[in-house]
Amino acid sequence: MPKILIVDDEADLRKLLTDYFEINGYSVMTAKDSREALRKVEQQPDLVLLDINMPEQNGLQLCEKIRGFVSCPILFLTARIEDADKIAGFRAGGDDYILKPFSIHELGARVEAHMRREQRIQSKSSIRFNEDLVIDYTARELYYREKRIPLAKKEFDIIELLSTHPGMVFEKERMYQAIWGMDNQGDSSVIAEHIRRIRSKLKEYSCDNRIETVWGVGYKWPSS
Repeated sequence: MPKILIVDDEADLRKLLTDYFEINGYSVMTAKDSREALRKVEQQPDLVLLDINMPEQNGLQLCEKIRGFVSCPILFLTARIEDADKIAGFRAGGDDYILKPFSIHELGARVEAHMRREQRIQSKSSIRFNEDLVIDYTARELYYREKRIPLAKKEFDIIELLSTHPGMVFEKERMYQAIWGMDNQGDSSVIAEHIRRIRSKLKEYSCDNRIETVWGVGYKWPSS
């Protein structure tokens, strides 16, 4: 069942499109703004319908932010469009424009056509967006504002463990056992040194520290 992500701040339109595409055999996810869309994009939709005019971050900015990590077609929904806007949209990584108001059956046909034409070799990476920080778990890479932060294997293992359990506090000994795979009591100083190195690299790329210290206990990744 192909997955569609609908990003639009109009609740009535989201409901209309959801009902239509679910009836036609699609699995539908929706988001009312860019922040919610970033969370849903982690589930790797097969196509994105993206409203251009949204509060906070508009559709063009959101498209530009996710395009390097999402290979599916992105179709813009917009009430009006000038040639300059079309050029900006295509440069941001969009594939097509749908003008509002539109015939829902025409929209469905356009979506179906894009699905048929989609021939990208799509490696469905497992990814997480945290503001300007992107964690690609499949490629085991960390990006901040589209710049890759080089990490050693164990450093990425620590980020993976903490970030996939946001808000959960991990004791140093538990982290050592989980990452080094040893049943005996872990060396907490080894974990502390790796955390220090990770924080140093984040600082080098002007990225705020994302690993919180819980004094007397261990470390955690913020839940939001």
